[in-house]
Amino acid sequence: MVNIQLHNDCPTTDTMIPNQFIDDFMPEANGEFVKVYLYLLRCIHSYAEICTISAIASKFNQTEMDVMRALRYWQKAGLLALDEDKDMQICGLHLLPYPAKAPVITKTAPEPEPVKEEKPVSRTLDRHRYTADEIMAFRRDESVSELFFVVETYIKHPLSENDMNTVLYWHEELHFSTELIVYLLEYCISKGHTSMRYLDKVALGWHEKNITSVEQAKEDAAIHSQAYYGVMKAFGITGRSLVESEKNFIRKWTKEFAFDLPMIQEACSRTMTAIHQPSFEYTDSILTNWHNNSVHTAADVKKLDASYSKNKKITVNTSSAPRKKNSFNNFSSRDYDYDNLEEMLLSSSAR
Repeated sequence: MVNIQLHNDCPTTDTMIPNQFIDDFMPEANGEFVKVYLYLLRCIHSYAEICTISAIASKFNQTEMDVMRALRYWQKAGLLALDEDKDMQICGLHLLPYPAKAPVITKTAPEPEPVKEEKPVSRTLDRHRYTADEIMAFRRDESVSELFFVVETYIKHPLSENDMNTVLYWHEELHFSTELIVYLLEYCISKGHTSMRYLDKVALGWHEKNITSVEQAKEDAAIHSQAYYGVMKAFGITGRSLVESEKNFIRKWTKEFAFDLPMIQEACSRTMTAIHQPSFEYTDSILTNWHNNSVHTAADVKKLDASYSKNKKITVNTSSAPRKKNSFNNFSSRDYDYDNLEEMLLSSSAR
């Protein structure tokens, strides 16, 4: 690893953070980039003349490529100047005075707010957009170059600049390993999808579920496959696939409520018994009730059913008990001859 000679063109006696950096540069920068810049300030102002990319990466539990991206970012922002040797490795770093005005660093242009089903794609707006020069620097990394080749082999066409940005997003920002990206390709292709848009949507879904390994991805796929087909079988659904809203219910039952398949199928069975037709909404009401009552096993269901039957029996017995007579009912009822009373009333009025 090449040692990097540090040069301080912005002398100061302490490690101080200028307000201009906080006001103009820090709000737009990635937090990991800020860490690297502050660490460089610390090194230079403590007169540490030499450091390495690997040492910085180790300090913040980053990859060396993460550090390189941070340095390139601050170079573009005008806060650093980098010296490179004949092998294009950084061998010198200059801390520059702050420019009078922070330069505008090009970002992905904003897009109109998407409709609900396109929501996963909208998250790409926060991504770093790699330039052609940055992508070229990545391609000098043998592991990244090999990753690009593998992706091209699976999707059977050369990667465009947008495609390479997407792959770098998975690798650098979602921190997907090469093995996980390969499984992502295999998983999506097995379902008949090779578009980068679909691959990216699945990758974002895995990231939201904190899936970081091939084993976790396979387990998640198995759980959902079993649950989907188990629900379809319990409801007698044939000849069609589940729509997205129905899949969302199953994700809720398996992930948020953490019910296993037998419990979900029991709720489906009760739905069919009660209303004689498939209803994800009705099943959801059953499972929500079980979840709120901490019911997660067949034994728990029996206890809840027994408690419900007992309370229902008490309610029925109470409602069928003879009513206690009140003071009004204690009076003896009298039989009146209404015709005779009317005649007497008319006679008294005539007088």
